[in-house]
Amino acid sequence: MGMLRTLRSVVRLRRPERDRTVRRLRAAAAVDDLRRLAKKRLPGGVFDYIDGGAEDEITLGRNVEAYRRCEFRPRVLRGVDDPDPSTTLLGRPVAFPYVTAPIGFTRIADPDGELAVVRAAGRAGVPFTLSTMGTRSIEECAEVAGEGARLWFQVYVWHDRDHIRSLVERAAACGYEAIVLTVDLAVLGRRERDIRRGFTLPPEIGPGTFLDGMRHPGWTLRLLRSEPIRFSSAVGSDAGDGTDAVSLAAHTANLFDPGLSWRDLEWLQSIWDGPIVLKGIQTVADARLAVDAGVAAIAVSNHGGRQLDTAPVPFELLPEVVEAVGHRIEVICDGGVRRGSDIVKACALGATAVMAGRPHMYALGAAGERGVDHMLELMRSGMENTMALVGAPTVADLDPSLVRLPPR
Repeated sequence: MGMLRTLRSVVRLRRPERDRTVRRLRAAAAVDDLRRLAKKRLPGGVFDYIDGGAEDEITLGRNVEAYRRCEFRPRVLRGVDDPDPSTTLLGRPVAFPYVTAPIGFTRIADPDGELAVVRAAGRAGVPFTLSTMGTRSIEECAEVAGEGARLWFQVYVWHDRDHIRSLVERAAACGYEAIVLTVDLAVLGRRERDIRRGFTLPPEIGPGTFLDGMRHPGWTLRLLRSEPIRFSSAVGSDAGDGTDAVSLAAHTANLFDPGLSWRDLEWLQSIWDGPIVLKGIQTVADARLAVDAGVAAIAVSNHGGRQLDTAPVPFELLPEVVEAVGHRIEVICDGGVRRGSDIVKACALGATAVMAGRPHMYALGAAGERGVDHMLELMRSGMENTMALVGAPTVADLDPSLVRLPPR
């Protein structure tokens, strides 16, 4: 009896959890765990579409590695008992400085697609960005957004300017706060994982995809039970909406205008009365031009390593950009963020916020909407924990003295 009492004093039996999603997420302590879960649950071609980068994927790897190479220089005895990760972005409050990046064809990871991310981002108190190549419409996303949710609409410049104008007008009518003009995809980068698999959107059923689907019955059943996936913003344009299987490279070439220039930014400013975020800045020179052009913010970005391989790494470029223009414009650092501690590092180097896309795609593939909730909570709590450990009670207290960048 004495041994039993001793055992009871040190051991508590956990009640069995019947909800498989809850069981799955209990073991997901980091975004990398969500990535592993997504890889198990999604067909190979789908996972590679989400996970892959351009050519040798050097930039893809460097985006993440840059954060890992950066060291903290923590201060102690600062009395940080309740760190506050909240701040402002485009003049409005955010619970923590994070923005969900625009991702095309989101429903390939989960049938709810963008709607799941809108709801989760709203609950977390951070902005959601809908891609022009998204699979839920401007109106659908606005309908599910809760009170106080922040919606941004990402724009690519297509040949069909009238259609882009109509999309921008629809976004304004639905209360979207900002336009994100992506400028690093006049042509599609060479994504060799997709080429090797012959990957199309939506996936064509052949012997390989049939067998892959059989190995992932949950994903296959969810796809078959949901309505057809299409590029919602392309409906009504001169190009296809993705209902028929297309090569993403061919579809991009058909839609996008490779002659994109600063004049197109002026045109967008003429039809949109609100903040514009210029996404895809990769040099200090272009950051200065963006300031001169009057945009509200820039996103230092190489498109998550999916466009030009060996392009500059946003986190490494951040200090130069902030020094040059940070006093005149808000700077968002996009790409490579996997932890709340990464957000702290970027803010310490002067970023107003970070932007990330793969984390919520991994989360969707791993556990749907609840996975996105879990991922955003990992980011927020990880940021709070790191702020306490480095001695910074607020985001305003994060400065370059708290980090050390290794020589480039």
